[in-house]
Amino acid sequence: MASVEDKLKERIKELTCLYEVTSIIVNCDYNEIEVGLQAIVSCLKKAWQYGNDTQAVLATESYYIETKKEHKDYIFITSTITVFNKNKGELKVGYPASKYMLGDFLEEEKQLLDNVALEVGNLLERKEIKENEILIKRQVEQADRLRILGEITAGIAHELNTPLANILGFAELLKDRNKHDKQAAKDVDKIINSAIYSREVVKKLMFFACEMPQQKKVVKIIPTIKEAIELLNPILKTKNITYKFATTNEDIALKIDGIQLTQVLFNLVMNAVYFSPEGGTIVLEVADRQQEVEISISDEGPGIKDKIGDKIFEPFFTTKPIGDGSGLGLSVVHGIVKSHKGTITHSCNTPKGTIFTVTFSKL
Repeated sequence: MASVEDKLKERIKELTCLYEVTSIIVNCDYNEIEVGLQAIVSCLKKAWQYGNDTQAVLATESYYIETKKEHKDYIFITSTITVFNKNKGELKVGYPASKYMLGDFLEEEKQLLDNVALEVGNLLERKEIKENEILIKRQVEQADRLRILGEITAGIAHELNTPLANILGFAELLKDRNKHDKQAAKDVDKIINSAIYSREVVKKLMFFACEMPQQKKVVKIIPTIKEAIELLNPILKTKNITYKFATTNEDIALKIDGIQLTQVLFNLVMNAVYFSPEGGTIVLEVADRQQEVEISISDEGPGIKDKIGDKIFEPFFTTKPIGDGSGLGLSVVHGIVKSHKGTITHSCNTPKGTIFTVTFSKL
């Protein structure tokens, strides 16, 4: 039978533990949350009646922390860690099974464990809320930046269209007047080719800014996708890249501009081919969801670094060497998808590479 003094000492240990846990949580840095959880587990070990024999364990989907294990088998009391009313793990404290029984745990210790598990759950909830806030803020900033870029780009494209048309028109006239001067004709051809290239760049900028007219109609997209990939087969064979296609429904239909869908696929698959290693695999999957259609293209390339993840849809941003790309491919894709009220995202492939996912609403 424990004396009043012993009971008082145990209550002081429990209250001290709860105070320390609360202090750790209040001062916890969300970027180093594991350090805080380790400190909480250490506090638990000290709060129990037989502290020297105690082992404390915290186990969640993302973390596993335990104090030093001195014995092979333990008997534990356990409390569930809940995050937004979902079971995300457990907190448990144990004694060596060879020396103790469940009856050696105090009722107050069980209450303490429940309270600490509740506090840990609240901490993990706040961390998740913070991460979601940061993610939403980043998405809003990116959308705002792309909107401003779209407005600027549209203005530039409109301003360039007229002088480019004049350059092409007058160059054609010069070519007619200098039919007999071969060198002059060659020079004029260079002017014409450069103007045509510039016009194509302007057209891509207008795609990004959603300024290009569309001819939307209901089409079955699987044949369109297969036709687009057939055209790319020679390039795939040249680099010895394997291509895999899968769909949950061969009869998926969307109201879409078929030519622009082909352009989206061309740009994304060509990007995947460029960054894929020789002998790699590109996978294109089309999933028919309840309210939307999801097209994903995955490669086995080096992937996209976090620090440039927010920039890849901006015009003229490219990681390719000079001369290998204009930096307009993904911005064009973004513009087309946006004009169809869709979304495009990228994520890491496993074990390496990138997955681009384009989502179109059925409505």
